[in-house]
Amino acid sequence: MSVLDNFGNWKQFLANRLQDVQQQGMNQQTITNLAAEVGDYLAENVDAQNGEEAVLKELWNSATEQEQQAIASSIVKMVQNQGNQNQ
Repeated sequence: MSVLDNFGNWKQFLANRLQDVQQQGMNQQTITNLAAEVGDYLAENVDAQNGEEAVLKELWNSATEQEQQAIASSIVKMVQNQGNQNQ
């Protein structure tokens, strides 16, 4: 099963990776920029596997670059909260 098959698994996967890079000292802006790059890649190359991913892909594709940065930042905050709840 792919991490993309289930939205909860996807969020947990991202939370774990986020925690790893934060422990390595990566700053918040760099994390958000990388999240935006991942968002671009996913929107262009990966089919949505569930309803949540379909909504995110549609939002991403209709957003300006500035709005995509805001979406990326929001996703980072969402998975930070997810990681904090699981500790």
